[in-house]
Amino acid sequence: MEAERSSADRLADLYDRYHARVLAFCLLRAEESAAEEVAGETFLIAWRKLSSLPDPPLPWLLGVARNLLRKQYGAQMRRNLLEQRLAVLSDHRDQQEWDVAEHVVAREAAVAALAQLPERHTEALVLVAWHGLSPAEAGKVVGCSATTFSVRLHRARKALAKKLESLERTSAPAHRENAVSPVAGRRAARQEV
Repeated sequence: MEAERSSADRLADLYDRYHARVLAFCLLRAEESAAEEVAGETFLIAWRKLSSLPDPPLPWLLGVARNLLRKQYGAQMRRNLLEQRLAVLSDHRDQQEWDVAEHVVAREAAVAALAQLPERHTEALVLVAWHGLSPAEAGKVVGCSATTFSVRLHRARKALAKKLESLERTSAPAHRENAVSPVAGRRAARQEV
């Protein structure tokens, strides 16, 4: 009876510490009801494997949740939901530091760039930037070594930088067409005088 009690306490502690993070991970990839179901099933699996959980358990929990989501949904559906979630993200600190217009433009550019990246790049960036996992922990989530994940993350960052640069270049000509060049502005001023 005492062993069952300590297992129940351990599961309750595990649930209290990590449920919100597992649910947040699922919400980036699924509708709310499906995300809650997957998060619950993740902890059911954790209960069954409680004696062999690694330390720290978060990467393992996120890996289980990822596998469950993969079984339930196709890659395109998860990608579309992730893009929608990222599009509405805003942070109080961002709003204080940036002008609102700059915030909207930067967020739209980031979402557009992320939408054009392959899913493996988006996933690598989100695991590290959003969930705060180390490359070793994120590697456990996706089923690869820390070194392999570090390479994947490096490639994802380079791909994102290229996409952002490309989007900036394509939007820059529209701004230039509407702007008056300094030389043209001086010529117009001279003609008026």
